[in-house]
Amino acid sequence: GATIMANACGPCIGQWKRDDLLSGSNSVVTSYNRNFAGRNDDNPQTHAFLASPEIVMAMTLAGRIDFNPLTDTLPDAGGRPVMLDPPSGDELPPEGLATETAGYIAPREEGRKTVVRINPASDRLQLLEPFAPWDGNDLADLLLLIRVKGKCTTDHISKAGPWLRYRGHLDKISGNLLMGATNAFNGEVNVVRNQLTGETGTVSQTARYYRDNGRQSVVVSEENYGEGSSREHAAMEPRHLGVRVIIAKSFARIHETNLKKQGILALTFIDKDDYEKIMEDDLVSVSGIGEMASSPTLQIRLQHSDGSSDIITVAHTYSSNQLEWFKAGGALNMLRDNRLKNDKNDIA
Repeated sequence: GATIMANACGPCIGQWKRDDLLSGSNSVVTSYNRNFAGRNDDNPQTHAFLASPEIVMAMTLAGRIDFNPLTDTLPDAGGRPVMLDPPSGDELPPEGLATETAGYIAPREEGRKTVVRINPASDRLQLLEPFAPWDGNDLADLLLLIRVKGKCTTDHISKAGPWLRYRGHLDKISGNLLMGATNAFNGEVNVVRNQLTGETGTVSQTARYYRDNGRQSVVVSEENYGEGSSREHAAMEPRHLGVRVIIAKSFARIHETNLKKQGILALTFIDKDDYEKIMEDDLVSVSGIGEMASSPTLQIRLQHSDGSSDIITVAHTYSSNQLEWFKAGGALNMLRDNRLKNDKNDIA
């Protein structure tokens, strides 16, 4: 009666298509991955618990999660109570693990002449367009997109599950931008106020409206912004939709680097209480960008709708190489520019 699942990505990234339970609170026990709600099947009421493979198998045989194989019995075919034998066996293959180097395919000698053709009507694949390089000026009058309240993991920033069908199409997958984030001003998830129209909408809709109307935006968050999976889309999507700055009380290390790679300014509050000074309809300006190589801080000006303003100081951790990413508009742009320079030198 068991269902054998493939050893693949599905139940790891919210794509377990369950026929037994479409909604409602339930629990699963696994011996892999992380144990937060919705991780396996994209149902936020599915709670995951981690255990050893032996315990998972024992609970599977029992059919309940309060089963203790050290003390509890199960009925055999004749209905008699029996206990499971303690597990035994080799922890690792006695002859060692098999290793291979197969799988690497060398690039073509003339690969740069290869033309990649993608159906323009595809909603699964899209060629990446380079982000614009920094224009050398400070950033003025950015619109606040969202001030996030509480935990904001990469799953909150770029939801997995059915959205992963679009992971080859940046514009499509950007529709999930921060859809799991809670707005500090209304307590709602994925509902923000559009400063230009006064209407409410999703985070991605509002960011896209700002971008398409020539305005850039800023995201403000709390502690450990971007924790969890190292998901590149969580950094690509905000940049694609016009977010130029993210200010947080602190960043998850890998996500902070991913933001830098996409040419976004990842900044932290020096005084964490300054988080509270940012209002829903603020215009946010960043000064001192040109001096980042010699100064670890920048100035943020918050222009409030009542005519008052606040000046706060924020910190950055950009290395000289990472500053080149920012100036180029992203790490890929810098790699492309360096390659073109090398090509010209080779021809010369």
